[in-house]
Amino acid sequence: MKRNKGELLQQARDYAFLLLKFRLRSEKELYERLKKKFDEAIAQKTVSFLKDKGFLDDDLFARNLIESRLKHSQGLRKIKEELKLKGIDQSIITAHFDRLKAGYCEEVSIAEILKERFKKLKGVEPQAVKRRLYGYLARRGFSPDLILEAINQHYKHNQI
Repeated sequence: MKRNKGELLQQARDYAFLLLKFRLRSEKELYERLKKKFDEAIAQKTVSFLKDKGFLDDDLFARNLIESRLKHSQGLRKIKEELKLKGIDQSIITAHFDRLKAGYCEEVSIAEILKERFKKLKGVEPQAVKRRLYGYLARRGFSPDLILEAINQHYKHNQI
């Protein structure tokens, strides 16, 4: 049974709303998901419709993703990379990170993480502790320079 274009467009919209019901998505992310089920023209029309009606907003998506990732102590490098992968325009990323620099200090986040992680690693050989902490923080997206500085500062002030 052949479906007409109007039915396909409605099905694509319904599917898009189902996806958006669970969490915000970037335009690129939603477009890619729609392309898996529908042809490119239907996917593009659906994304345009949702954008025009205010259901898709890459700026809002970026703001929410940044807030969420910062609450879970992720580094700025990792957050930027994730935004790029999700298709967020560089100008949006730059605007949000310029605003963020005014009130956010990555060093404080690293220090808080180190404080908690050091407690869990009591009794472990110091070089192994440094390696583990460095790897943990690097995977969370913090800058290598900041990580090394924070670990060295912690060792200076809190001999294990």
